[in-house]
This record gives sequence, C-alpha cells and structure tokens, in this order.
Amino acid sequence: MIGFFAAISAVFSWTLACSIWRRESKKILPRQINIYKNVLASIFFLPVALTINWFSDLPSIFLLTLSGIVGISIGDTLYINSLKIIGTRKTLSFEALTPIIATISGTLSIDEIYPQKVWIGSLIVSFSLLMIVRQNTLLKDDSIDENILGISCALGSVFCAVFAALLSRIILTTSTLTPLQTTEIRLLSASIFLFLIFKKDFWYLLKNRSITRQNHKNLVLSTFLGTNLGILFQQIVFKFLPIGIGWTLLSLSPIFALFLSKREGDKFNKLTLFYSLLSFIGVAITLI
Repeated sequence: MIGFFAAISAVFSWTLACSIWRRESKKILPRQINIYKNVLASIFFLPVALTINWFSDLPSIFLLTLSGIVGISIGDTLYINSLKIIGTRKTLSFEALTPIIATISGTLSIDEIYPQKVWIGSLIVSFSLLMIVRQNTLLKDDSIDENILGISCALGSVFCAVFAALLSRIILTTSTLTPLQTTEIRLLSASIFLFLIFKKDFWYLLKNRSITRQNHKNLVLSTFLGTNLGILFQQIVFKFLPIGIGWTLLSLSPIFALFLSKREGDKFNKLTLFYSLLSFIGVAITLI
C-alpha cells in the first residue's frame, strides 16, 4: 500500500508541476527551466547529502549519478520541450508506452518475474492511454513538424525515464540507501551536469529582469511539487514495487491532466472519459 499511495502522490505532484512548467516555457527556455528546478531542488534537499556516506558504496553512487544525468538532466529537458510544443495532456499521454516498456525491461534486465495479470493490466493501461492521445493529438494551429518534434521529445523522455528507473530500482533493492538519499544523489548529479553545460543560462535566468517575481514563485512551487516531492515519491514506489507495476501506476498522469486540459485549450469527449476509466480497470487488474 505504501507503493500505491506514493505513486498516486507522485502522479498528482507531477501533473500540477507540468501545468506550471508548460505555462512558464512560453517565456523561459526548457533547458533553463530544467537547470533552475534541479539546482533549486538539490538545495532544498541539501541536508540529506550530509547523511550519505559517499565513499562506502561507490558503485551505487555511480549508478545513481548515471540515473540522474539520463533521467533528470536529459529526460526532463526533452520532457519540458514536449510540454512546450504539444501540451501537458498530450505529453503525459505518450507515457502510454511506459508500463509495457518498463515491464519488459524489468523482465529482461533485472529478472523480475510478473504474473499474467500484470502483463494484462499494463497492456490495458498502455492501450487506454494510446487511445486518449489519439483524441485530437494534432492541434489545428500546430504544424506537422512541430508535432513530430514534440512527439519525439516525449518518446525520448520515456526511454530516459525507464532506463533511469531501472538503475534506481537496482540500487533501492540492493543497497542501504533510502529513497530520500537516492533522490538527493540523482538531483545533485543532474544539477552539476546541467550547470557545467548550461551555466550561462542559469545566471541569465537569475539576472533577467523580464523574468518577474511571479515567474520565480511559479518555478519554486513547481520545483518543490514536481521535482522534490515527485522524484521522492517515485523512488519510494521503486523501493516497494517492481518496476513494471510501479510504472503502470505512475503512468496515470494523463487522467489527472484531464482536469487541466480545458484550461490549456484541449477538449475531451466521451471516448476520452471511457478510456480513462478503462485505464483504472487496468491498474486494478495489476494490483488485485
């Protein structure tokens, strides 16, 4: 039950944060948002770094560093680019592939064995979310090139997320590091990586007077929700649940995003509602 409630909390946090990042990306570059939120998030959890014995388990630290760079530095930059181009619900809906990809990856790479119901449930969730994304996937006022770019970014972020999650799952089940500690290690590594590459963007964002106090408040709030709490809840999920089941739960973000779709100009119909309910049935089958 801990893993289940952590997954729902992560989904809720991510959906709210994504809506804010989507709005702010109209004024601030995605890579600038990513470096801002990760540096800030690592500072929020900085006291946790003092509880980590950095030299006692170097292989685990290395894998978590790699997980942070791939999943947060690269994956989140692609993710925010996608939010800017195709919107929150459509970006989150491309996570439809994540449950089945994560289940296959868990089976092949870390020998996790899933009962038949997990495969059925993850397939139902993936199918349902794919049907949701088919509803008005291409915006009338967007060019085909823009949509292809947005979709490519969304899919790239999915593969980065699954790879990073596999590394986290390995460490959380084989080491003494806690979810809070693994979160801070991933955030620190991502922040340092991004800062080394985009430090000019970071200082520009802080000094740019066109970025208002309200913009900064929005970024601070979304960072705490989506990065600190979101990643922490995600790590708790991978501590207590196999990666296939965990990602099946974490992929429910598009359902929560339905409540924000009208605000962003998207529309959803009865079919969208039907497939949303079907996705919950898939989750129920997975957990029963």
